Amino acid sequence: MSRMNGTAPPAPTADVQDHLATQLTTRTATIGVVGLGYVGLPLAMAYAAEGYNVLGIDVSERIVDQLNRGVNHIEDVDDEELAQSVQQEVFRAESTYASIGEADVVFICVPTPVTQHKDPDTAYIEQATEAIAQHLRPGQLLILKSTTYPDTTEGVVQPILEAAAAPQGLTLGEDYFLAFSPERVDPGNKEFTTANTPVVVGGVTEACTEVAALALEQIVGTVHRVSSPKVAEMEKLLENIFRSVNIALVNELAQLCDRVGGIDIWEVVEAAGTKPFGFMKFTPGPGIGGHCIPIDPYYLSWLARKYDFETSFITLAARINEEMPFYVADAVMRAVAHSPVALKDARVLLLGVSFKPNVADTRHSPAERVVQVLRKRGVTHISYTDPHVSEYSVTVNGTREPLPGHPLTAETLADHDVAILLTNHAAFDYEMIAAHAPMIVDTRNALRDIPCDEEKLVVLGSGSF
Repeated sequence: MSRMNGTAPPAPTADVQDHLATQLTTRTATIGVVGLGYVGLPLAMAYAAEGYNVLGIDVSERIVDQLNRGVNHIEDVDDEELAQSVQQEVFRAESTYASIGEADVVFICVPTPVTQHKDPDTAYIEQATEAIAQHLRPGQLLILKSTTYPDTTEGVVQPILEAAAAPQGLTLGEDYFLAFSPERVDPGNKEFTTANTPVVVGGVTEACTEVAALALEQIVGTVHRVSSPKVAEMEKLLENIFRSVNIALVNELAQLCDRVGGIDIWEVVEAAGTKPFGFMKFTPGPGIGGHCIPIDPYYLSWLARKYDFETSFITLAARINEEMPFYVADAVMRAVAHSPVALKDARVLLLGVSFKPNVADTRHSPAERVVQVLRKRGVTHISYTDPHVSEYSVTVNGTREPLPGHPLTAETLADHDVAILLTNHAAFDYEMIAAHAPMIVDTRNALRDIPCDEEKLVVLGSGSF
């Protein structure tokens, strides 16, 4: 543990790559993880579980303090595993980069948002790389995991590192290494985790690819090597845009089924799913959420414009998905119209505000856009219930406002005029919802097997929405 306590790392041998490989296979390498969120913390715990010393960096002093006390903030990380890693001193967190020079391998797992014009914002990547570059030394491997556009690794990260390496006479691919390996975290997925989900990696040089693959193979069963970071970066965008496009397809068909009437998109999808080849099941919903799917199409669109190319199909799919909260809001307005209450007095309850079932992750959740649209249309009394989210706020007119939260009870349901089922959490009591909510807008077909008065239930894509 001497290296985790600040002792300077030993100078590498003449063959830097072999030395780092030996450190990795003997578990004597120190692993650095920058960004201790949904991607970084599970990654850090995976290496700690394999016996590596792990240094976590996060700019949030609150998160760092919690982690160093063994207090977990990520649902996909086992509380006891974290506490044990801290107690055994194989993991520690810091809010500065002062000790990053101790790390032999450094993963960058920081956010990659878009600007208000929906262009890529690589500021977090740049800031992290610049901070790491100040401590760059021979024998280090840097792996970018943040989802981004092709050429970020070589066009953004590499120049920063090379500027720091030049005064030391360090050569990329010989003295230090750089690669991209996209994250494949699915929050709440108990079947596929950091340890058993295959990963892709592409290095700036062949040596970079090999040493990065070796580092990943210490915690992941299958590592697929590609020829460059650009291929790995594009591969990640393909993964997420594939979902975006197919979700848009069923969202548009759901609206068509509602327009035609007499056709239930959920029954259609279920029937199509009986085909054992050539079809993959996707279902409609109130919009898309999470960090990647709402953003990645715009990363690719931005890149395409640089080459005088328009990603018409991909951009259209993103637009269809972004319009779904408006479609849901329209259904709520119609539901209110059938209630004995004026619009300004209507009380609306959101059932679930996380972007997917059974997790606390609210990033880009369609719930926020639904609230914003309803507020603009005069609905002011909006609250929520979510067993995974204790506090929730939305941006309204440029100001972040907390949304009142309630437990899901018969009284809560009866006290509202319309309930919008946005997230189909397993913990919800759907029979109680069906029995006590005066009007229900079901965007997830969660009440399909629950007896419910048809006059008070509208289901997205069922012909009644």
